[in-house]
Parts: sequence; structure tokens; C-alpha cells
Amino acid sequence: SYMYVSYLSVHLIPVNPIKEDGLNPKSRKRIMPDLLTEPPAIDPVYEAHVYCNIPTIAERSMEGHAPHYFKLVSVQVLIRHGDRYPLYAIPKTKRPDIDCMLLPSRKPSHPQLEAFIKHMSKGSAAQMDGSLSSLPRYPSHSLCEMGELTQTGVVQHLRNGQLLREIYINKHKLLLSDWTTKQLYLETTGKSRTLQSALALLYTFLPDFDWKKINMRHQWSTIFCSGSCDCPMRNHYLEEEQRRQYSLRVKNNYLEKIYVDMAKIVGIPTRQLRASNPIDSLLCYFCHNVSFPCTKTGCIGMEHFKVIKRHQLEDERERQEKKLYFLYALLATHPLLNQTVNRLQHIAEGKKEEVFVLYSAHDVTLSPVLSALGITEARFPRFAARLVFELWQDGKRPKEHFIRILYNGADVTFQTSFCKDFYKRSSKPMCPLEKFVNFVKRDVFLVFNSTSYYDACRRRPL
Repeated sequence: SYMYVSYLSVHLIPVNPIKEDGLNPKSRKRIMPDLLTEPPAIDPVYEAHVYCNIPTIAERSMEGHAPHYFKLVSVQVLIRHGDRYPLYAIPKTKRPDIDCMLLPSRKPSHPQLEAFIKHMSKGSAAQMDGSLSSLPRYPSHSLCEMGELTQTGVVQHLRNGQLLREIYINKHKLLLSDWTTKQLYLETTGKSRTLQSALALLYTFLPDFDWKKINMRHQWSTIFCSGSCDCPMRNHYLEEEQRRQYSLRVKNNYLEKIYVDMAKIVGIPTRQLRASNPIDSLLCYFCHNVSFPCTKTGCIGMEHFKVIKRHQLEDERERQEKKLYFLYALLATHPLLNQTVNRLQHIAEGKKEEVFVLYSAHDVTLSPVLSALGITEARFPRFAARLVFELWQDGKRPKEHFIRILYNGADVTFQTSFCKDFYKRSSKPMCPLEKFVNFVKRDVFLVFNSTSYYDACRRRPL
């Protein structure tokens, strides 16, 4: 047996750890580190496997690591929903044949899947905001509906919850068995896949929880901006970013050829194929090991998939360099980060409420948060990705509080823009809370030559 390296660390350490692709264990090779070469060429198939996040080997994670005299006082978790059925169909092809019924005997499964289904069917006592109460609490269609969470997606979050339970409940006693509603803050967007992902994680985190203690809030905005969504400059930067995306695509003749070829196979105009966002669909075939669709004219194949996936990865790389997305991200995520910081400050001052927070969201939620924090090394949020903020109290100096930030189990605290330099000068294993507070309350606005969110949202760039 070997130590399992979390996917993210492939990016963080300059050696190549054992590739875990969730496929054949015999094909795993140990690659000797060669530290002087260029960054490795993008391998679209490997990256797609990472994105699928198929549950295989138990994950090792860095959550909850701290010197023994530190006390964990709060944890906030932001997740992306688990594996889902596509949101788009490729016109004139048969939809991928995937079953969204939960069958404990089918792989991938989880020891608590059966108990989860049973518990979910009793959930009518939960307090759920507005439209959430009319959503199903677990997936249940024998042919998945568009965007529906799959069994894989449920299992991914049962595993997340279990991992967090072992660390935060069993080891650090963050919540005791007599926890109350007030100690939890739960919020999800209004999609069944995010609600169900939150419930799956919660179920293994607090097994057989009392439904009457669950209060699930509904967030209508995918960037969780709540009451502060009016921000013209955010929209301006998003439009600029979309322009950048478009021009990168137009420059790629090879990509264009692939689209033309695929459109011919399917028998529709190229622009109609592009509008159907085929990568979303193809990833579903890929993650579920279903062969790509065919027509009388031919088949969409691995080559098509690789070219489109590679372009997507190159686009992400350019997005990091071109700062437009970063400016969008700062404004888009400020309301959420501000709420996070306010909560951490209250807890640091001794308030005992909302010590465990769960936001259940989308790739378009996590991606800008990572960007705004300055974590440029991070991969695009895979299915069931998790970003965790831990608040710690220094037992030797109880007034001092520190945060750790973890992405899919890897500690990324010192990759953040506000803690990079601190790390070089200090022997502390984490980041002082003030650094994060100052970043959110002040430094974000300096970038826009402003002093407040309202002002930054309205000030045209020089």
C-alpha cells in the first residue's frame, strides 16, 4: 500500500507523484522527478480523469492539521455539487444512458448509501427556505434528467462528509452530540443537485441527524452575493473576460476543424453544435465510461474530445495570466468572502454560533473564489470539489486566531495573495486572521483605487 497523494498536490509539488487515474492499478508508473524541465505538457485525458473525481481509493487530506496547542473553533466549507448528468444535449444524438436511481449494489457505492436513502425519505421535518422544500432530497430517475445528480455524485459527497467527520467531529470535537441548529449554517442554490450534494455531505458528517435541527437556506445567486448583487463593474469585467475567451477560440484553427468535423458527423451547422456545449456532454460519456455517440455518418471519438478538452485547459491557463477574470472574481466574490470574514471575527470574539458552515454551490462559485484569494495554482473545480476555511485559536495566546485554507485536502493557505509573504518571514504554521480580514475589508478595494465595495462596483478603470 502507498500513501495516496491528493490530486491537487500534482500541481503543488514539482515532482510527479503516482498518477491515480481511477482506472487500472497495473498501469500506474512511478515517474522520477526531473525538476529542470518545462512544466509538463497538458494531458487532457489525465486532467479529465481528475475532473471526474471517480471515487476509488480513500483520500488522504491535510484538514485539521495543527500543533497540539491550537484549538479548532470554526470550519466553513464551500463545495461544488457532485457528478451530474449533462446540462446540454448534443443535437441528433442519443442521450448518454445513465441511471440516476440509487442502488447500493451498483458501483461506485458507499457503506452508508442505503441508510442515506432511508434517512432522506423522512426529511419533511426540515426547515427549508422557499422553493427548496419542493425539490427531491435524492436523485431518483431511471434515466437521469438534465443536470441531475448521479449516484457517483451522491457517493462523492458521502465520502466528503465522512472524511470531514473523522477529522472535525471525532478528532477535534467541533460539534458535540448535543449540537443545536444555531451552530450550523447551511446554504444552497436552488438546484436539486446542490441541495442533494449538501444533504449527502451532511448525512455522513452528522449521521442520522435530527431533521428538526436542519435549517437550509436558499441562495438565488450562483455567486452567493445575497443582497449585494448590484455591481456594474463586475459585469463589465465578465464581458471583457468573455471577449478574451472568444478571441482565443477563434485563433485556434485546429479546434475549428474539430467542430466542423463533429458537426458533419451529427449533421447540424457548426455553430449549433458549439451552442450545445458538447464538452459538457462528452465529459459525462467520459466520466461514466460510456462510448461517445455515433450516427450513420461516423462517431465522435477520443480525438475530438482531447482537442476540445485541451483547448479548455489552455483557456484556463490564459485566464490566469490575463487578470480580467481576477478583477471579475474580486467583485463577484466580495459579498461571500465578506460574510465569511464577519463570521470568523464573531467566532474569534467568542460567539458560539455557526461554527460549521456549508455552502453548496457550482464551479462558477468556487472558481472565482479561488481566483480572488490568489490561488492561481489550483485546478478548475472538479465534481464534488471542496474549499475549507479553518479558524484556529492559539492555546498559548488565546487572543490570537489563525486561518488555514484547504482545497480538496491540500493546504493552500500560503498560496493566497495575502499570506504568501507572511510565510517567508514567520515560523507559524498558519495565517493570522487579520491578514484575511485586511485583505477582504481593504486590499480588495485598493486594486480598484476605491475604499468600498459600492465604490469599486461603480468606478470605471483608469
